[in-house]
Amino acid sequence: MLSWLSDVPDRCKFFSLTETPEDYTLMVDEEGFKELPPSEFLQVADATWLVMNVSSHSGGAVQAAGVTKIARSVITPLAEHHVSVLMLSTYQTDFILVREQDLSVVIHTLAQEFNIYREVGGEPVPVARDDSSNGFPRTQHAGPSPTVHPIQSPKNRFCVLTVDPETLPAIATTLIDVLFYSHSAPKEAASGSPEPSSIPFFAFSLIEGYISIVMDAETQKKFPSNLLLTSSSGELWRMVRIGGQPLGFDECGIVAQIAGPLAAADISAYYISTFNFDHALVPEDGISSVITVLQRRQEGLGS
Repeated sequence: MLSWLSDVPDRCKFFSLTETPEDYTLMVDEEGFKELPPSEFLQVADATWLVMNVSSHSGGAVQAAGVTKIARSVITPLAEHHVSVLMLSTYQTDFILVREQDLSVVIHTLAQEFNIYREVGGEPVPVARDDSSNGFPRTQHAGPSPTVHPIQSPKNRFCVLTVDPETLPAIATTLIDVLFYSHSAPKEAASGSPEPSSIPFFAFSLIEGYISIVMDAETQKKFPSNLLLTSSSGELWRMVRIGGQPLGFDECGIVAQIAGPLAAADISAYYISTFNFDHALVPEDGISSVITVLQRRQEGLGS
């Protein structure tokens, strides 16, 4: 089942803030956007985006599988139909953001695989699908060859965590300090090495009452250990950072280039798009295999 969030009244229900070495990326719904004060420092993407997520038949979100779980069924078909997507993986589920103007293409592309619902007033409402092509050809011609983007893997080890919303006030001061005040310059890469030793990266989201946090293992030590919840395995993650220069929002297939090969290799991944670059988090013990898989993919695209 695939659904998208809409008709959000009165208060912000979708909030995500991600710190990267370049800037902060804010994803927020219309109600949250209205609460932002005007600022010359706020750069807003041109398009309006709709948020979708994939649920099981019982209605529960697909948990802890990451973007590779939906690579074949969602990400790749959208790329083949030239739909640009942003991704936001959280502790609880994965969200796909598509431009509002592309919604009819998205529905047509995915309707054969999924029952599609629109959330109205907190309730899922089935979306009627016209069996005709709605003006979109059923067979897509190959588009231009995808751009091969460089990848890097900083040395940070990351945690994917959640917090009980009732305990959020107890860590609010630390959250603000980590996000805005306690910056330290990233270590320089070793001479001759293209990889940075570490980068500043912190992602916080509060969506429909659920909190998700991604932080590196050193930053986690600043928080009370009894308030941060993670999986029973306590797995650590390494990052693959996609892009040598800002990616923009128009290019299609960036997520598919990463998610497809990882899905084929049965490697789980969280995926977080930001204003300039994309980031995949993979299990720490599999980082060497991931780099090998993606480099082979790049060589294939570049040849």
